[in-house]
Formats: sequence, structure tokens, C-alpha cells
Amino acid sequence: MKLVTFDENQIIANGEVIYRQRERIEAIADSIVDNGFDLLLFTSSGGSQAMLDPFAFYLRHESRLPVENVLSADLLTGGCNRLGEKTVAFLTSKSGDTGETVEAAKWLKEQGVRLVSVVGKPDSVLESLSDDTVVYGDGRPQELVFYILIGRILYRNGCFADYPAFADELKGLAYALAQVRKQADAKCRQYAEEIAHEGYNIWVGSGDLWPTAYSYSMCVLEESQWLRTKSVSSPEFFHGTLELLEDDVCVTLLLGEGPTRAQDERVKEFAARHTKKLTCFDTADYDLPGIRPEFRRWLSPVVMAAVLQRVSKNLEDITGHSLDIRHYYRKESY
Repeated sequence: MKLVTFDENQIIANGEVIYRQRERIEAIADSIVDNGFDLLLFTSSGGSQAMLDPFAFYLRHESRLPVENVLSADLLTGGCNRLGEKTVAFLTSKSGDTGETVEAAKWLKEQGVRLVSVVGKPDSVLESLSDDTVVYGDGRPQELVFYILIGRILYRNGCFADYPAFADELKGLAYALAQVRKQADAKCRQYAEEIAHEGYNIWVGSGDLWPTAYSYSMCVLEESQWLRTKSVSSPEFFHGTLELLEDDVCVTLLLGEGPTRAQDERVKEFAARHTKKLTCFDTADYDLPGIRPEFRRWLSPVVMAAVLQRVSKNLEDITGHSLDIRHYYRKESY
């Protein structure tokens, strides 16, 4: 079986780019807590919003801190009636110039909201609008910034006593995720070969992995590979999508290790009876060296992202369709 290789040393080096900023990221978190806040708002666009959404999920499940997550385009047209004098907004954009995200930042700034941005490029428009900015450059995974930032906020509010130990172990996160890639490689290649020419795919997930199912199906399979795909959350699967299952319908289910796993298991049991093309990617199947078991529930999105990155690279190889080719995205005005 042919496998598309990757540079483990580069992955580890990318993680170090972010982790070296831990002290400054924690200082931003401490400043937010020390100054007080009446709302933590996560707003961005597309896959960037999907990367943020698990952190709103963690705040809701681990604390009673006020939190909202709203797409920037929705924020611009519908506003947010929970904005207050001490609202803090978190925004992210790889380019730092994503249209709706930049416009949302301008609007929020006019409302007096403190802006914390996480961007891939220095000296971006988004950085110029923000009160605090973390530039990750080639660093990956970007989620590492938010594990430190939101973890520290939870810790300072008495909601995550083990955060210091968790943050210490995050130093080895990039290495651990490189090992996940190795463990997943053979399955991902076989899966990519099976779905490369499927006419229709259903992607399912829940909780902190629902944003992953949604963004991967949208940003990779649809946008980058032009594969027709529907994403649906595990609980909503049983309110419509289940009727589409037949023997030859391709279903991909993402299972995590958080509080909503039972919803995924329910989909798995049903789909296994009604299609011969069910594939399950389960974060519990992958070892995370250097990460203690009690911290795994926080890391499902980055573990799954490491797995699916191997699917992406193999799809690119099999289809001959570069992940960078687009018909319309950033090609014309809309």
C-alpha cells in the first residue's frame, strides 16, 4: 500500500513555535480574568470558527462562565444581545484578512469589546484591530493557543484545577500528534481510496467533534476536493438523515471521548445495520504518548485533525487534485 509521507520533525518544530509563547498567552488570560468580563465571545468564519467552537463547548460543560459562539457574518447581520461593557471576543484567521471576520472585528471594536486575535501572519489587518494578538506563523495545531488561553481562564476561575499539569504536558502535544498520524496512516490511505470517487458522503459527529465533522466535510471534501458531502450532528442524524441510508451510502462517523460520546455510539449501532459503507474514526483508538488519560477528553479535536490530515494528503495523491485548487473561493467577488 502506498503511503504519503510527512515530516515528523517539522510537525514537532511547528508545535514549539506556539508552545514557546505559553507565558505570554497565559498573561493575556490572566489580564482577562483580572480585568473581569461579562461575556466570552468566539467569532470567526468557516473553518476558523469550527476550530473555535470546541472551546465554547468546553466552557459550557466545565463552568458557568458566560459564553457565546457566533459566525462573524451572523454577528454582522444579527448582532449579539449579550454584549456588555466587559465583553472579550476571540477571533482567528490564518490570513488575518478574512472579510467577514475583519468586519466583525471593526464592529466589535466600535462596541468597546476587547479583541483577542490568533493569526497565522504577522502585521495583518486583524492584528491591527486587536488589543492582543498571538501569531502562530507555521505553528500547528492552532488549537494549542486556545488550550492554553481558555484552560488558564478556567483555572483562574476555579474550574480546571489540573490546568498547570495539563499545560505542562501540552509541550509534547505536537510529538504525540505525530505518533497519531503514524498510527492512522494505513487506515487513512485505504479510506481515501474508497471515498475518492464516491458520489455522496455523509459525515457525522457530536460535541467537540461536531465542528470537526462540519468543517472537514465543508473545507476539505467540498471546498478542496469537490466531493459532494453532507454533515449532520449525531443527535440530528435521527431527525431526517437516517432515511437516506442504504447499503451503498457512504457514512463516516467521528467518535470522541467527551460527554456526548453516547450520541455517536447510537449512530454507529444504527448505521452498521443499514449501510455497508460505514467508517468510524475513533479518537480512543490512538495512543497519545506523554499525555495522561484524564486529559484526553480535551484533545479529541486535535487528535481527529491529525488523523484526517492523513486522509487529506492521501486524497490529494489519489485524485491528483491539489488541496490548494479552488473554483471560486477567493477567486471572484461574492
